[in-house]
Amino acid sequence: MNSRARAVVIGGGVVGVSTLYHLAKKGWTDSVLIERKELTSGSTWHAAGLLPLFNMSYSVGQLHKYSVRFYRELQEETGLNVGFSNVSNIRLARTKDRWDEYMYYAGIAETIGVPFKFLTPDEVQEVWPLCETEGLLGAIQHPEDGYIQPADLTQALAKGARDRGATIHRNTAVTGIEQLASGEWKITTDKGEIVAEHVISATGNFARRTGAMVGLAVPVIPVEHQYIVTEPHPAIVERKRLGLPEMGVLRESDSSWYMREENGGLILGPYEVGAPCCYHDGPDRESEYELFQEDLDRLMPHIETAIARVPAFGEVGIKKVYNGAIAYTPDGSPIVGPAPGLKNFWLNEGHSFGITAAGGAGWQLAEWIVEGEPTVDMIGVDPRRFGPYAGEGYLRAKNEEAYANVFSVHYPDEERAAARPLKTSPSYERQKALGAVFGSVYGWERANWFAPEGYAVPEAELDVGADVLMKHNHAPVDHTGRIRERWSFRRSNYFAPVGDEVRAVHEGVGLLDMTPFAKAVVTGPGAASWLDGLLANRIPKKTGRIALCHLLTPAGGVRSEFTVFKAGEQSYYLVSGGGYESIDHDILQKALPDGGGVQVYPATNRLGVLVLAGPRSRDVLAKLTRSDLTNPAFPWLTGQRISVGPVRLDALRVNFVGELGWELHHPIEMQNALYDMLMEAGAEFGIRPFGIRAMGAMALEKSYRQIPRELSIEYNAFESGLDRFVHPNKGDFIGRDAVVQAREAGLRWQFATLEVHGVSDADARGSEPIYADGTLAGRATNGGFGWRVGKSLALAMLKPEHAGEGTRLQIKILGTLYDAIVVGESPFDPDNDRLRS
Repeated sequence: MNSRARAVVIGGGVVGVSTLYHLAKKGWTDSVLIERKELTSGSTWHAAGLLPLFNMSYSVGQLHKYSVRFYRELQEETGLNVGFSNVSNIRLARTKDRWDEYMYYAGIAETIGVPFKFLTPDEVQEVWPLCETEGLLGAIQHPEDGYIQPADLTQALAKGARDRGATIHRNTAVTGIEQLASGEWKITTDKGEIVAEHVISATGNFARRTGAMVGLAVPVIPVEHQYIVTEPHPAIVERKRLGLPEMGVLRESDSSWYMREENGGLILGPYEVGAPCCYHDGPDRESEYELFQEDLDRLMPHIETAIARVPAFGEVGIKKVYNGAIAYTPDGSPIVGPAPGLKNFWLNEGHSFGITAAGGAGWQLAEWIVEGEPTVDMIGVDPRRFGPYAGEGYLRAKNEEAYANVFSVHYPDEERAAARPLKTSPSYERQKALGAVFGSVYGWERANWFAPEGYAVPEAELDVGADVLMKHNHAPVDHTGRIRERWSFRRSNYFAPVGDEVRAVHEGVGLLDMTPFAKAVVTGPGAASWLDGLLANRIPKKTGRIALCHLLTPAGGVRSEFTVFKAGEQSYYLVSGGGYESIDHDILQKALPDGGGVQVYPATNRLGVLVLAGPRSRDVLAKLTRSDLTNPAFPWLTGQRISVGPVRLDALRVNFVGELGWELHHPIEMQNALYDMLMEAGAEFGIRPFGIRAMGAMALEKSYRQIPRELSIEYNAFESGLDRFVHPNKGDFIGRDAVVQAREAGLRWQFATLEVHGVSDADARGSEPIYADGTLAGRATNGGFGWRVGKSLALAMLKPEHAGEGTRLQIKILGTLYDAIVVGESPFDPDNDRLRS
């Protein structure tokens, strides 16, 4: 066995071998893979080998696109047949919501360059003659899709890696992993030891056991997945004898199953409710090519719908039922990237669609390891998107939920219910009593909007329009005994109440709980110079000043956004998005200088945040404090330690809604006292609680950027329109040279705000394609209705030649083209008069 390596990959399934291949391709030819048994002996061997290009994520969609193209190239490179059957993929639609989902996805596909076409029921019959088309609205087809033989693909990847100099050790068990004082990793196996700079865990069902070796609680637990293989059917055998093309992979999404041909018969793979988690602490150490006992009773509703759709399926016997483990995460997406708290330890785990994702995940992880950053924004699969709250019980509940919802309509406003509520701020019960309809971020409950007293979604709006298994189109009954939210790609039932909240803030005063904000305190004699070398903006020089600062990547993209408040001579308070706490704080901790001159302390769970905003917010606060709140004494973008009643807190005059207001950062145990005082003092001014959706609508009117929408590692900071916040002349900082060089070379994209005309019931959400004279000119990154300006708006990244104010464009929303025009930044109050008032 090698005694040293640049990188060691643990796990010889398709994901691990792909990672090894791509590391070797990047020039790390001394990389090594260690597999406890034979290659593919885990979940890879029993995978159905599907290659679904369909994915509602802009970033994951790019990974899948790469995989499908790469697997063809790999076959040519290695000379080994990977068993790629390019038969296409056909997804059926039976409901209007499902059709909206396909239309929304089509926009994503257009922007990332994935070919597709829509089929009528008659066209479905032509390409899948054994399919009954009654009740279908149509289908979406990916002509480049199909399936592959997982074992053949893995062997081709292994050959390609070896040909480039990499080494694979089979039948070698890792028994220990230790980080040395040098920062290198020592991997102990039953065949010897190896020291490496980097370790990549790609151990599938063993992910939690591997993580435990280095103190990580990896948020992965597998779920049992069954699929049925039938005996040959005469009609399929005859088609093959006649030389007719193989029918594509068929997916009836509304019945939650896939089907494809297999040796003259059929494979049916349902995703059922009730599939249990397994291997909670990993399989037996000697397990290999392992399956579970089948449970056909769980599958019967899906089998019945499959027979109705494809009668041939019910006309043949069952040859084999596979019931094997597939790794899952709480949101169904894999975890690919750096492990929290550990330098040079990487995860490529949790792949529920591992065959499809293996190529792209290996590609991007190798980019990340070798170059320091991926080229695709991977924040949606970053391992650090989960925090310490994601323990075993949480994972069991969420992973089983994610599995059961693989074929659910993926509404942009959906909030899943399992393992909730988990983390609540003290004012949670008060908000609930006021009508809050909650969502969840990073385990925290947040009020999305406030329903009127006694409100329930009319029963007629809950009808999905067809007798289907997947009726998942609304939130469950809540504590009021009612269903109060119906999800949609269009303007849904909360549209008008959110408008009421916006008007209340704009005309009077509103109160928002933003306790989930990620918060950290940076202190020490070196704090100022350290932050100055990290962040692109000038950090505040005077105590009490606030600055919006961005942490860039070495390539000049945007990694993180912080509100930086100078709280004292050697003390800075950093606030960032609640969903990115683990990511942001891990980046800060790993960037700390040697020598102890700077310390970073997390403060999220110690401090609550209430946002008081609106033209009467000063009047409300003045009733509760002796501090001078006038503009000369307390200007915009400053903060002060003040007393509000008996509560001592930091009041920051900044917010994300574009109105006069303060963020009140307070000891979390005092939140209820503060909440009650503000609501009581604001009663005479008509104070109302408001939620995240109203905040988002108001932020949209101000053209405020968000991670990972307009602010992304894929866009140079100047492309994102951050000129005011990036100062190359202040001295060196991460990404400085890259942003300067990019601006000199000419920017590829330009941030813009669009006014969309003719919209009646469906605003842009983000990822919609934008055209100039029929040619793709860019994509929307966010969108919605601006209540204060009374217009449908979209934020976008456009090619610079189409981003000038007044440019007329078209945007495709759910399949319909709408006229749009580029308008000036911040359609509402562009001079910030309201914020400064």
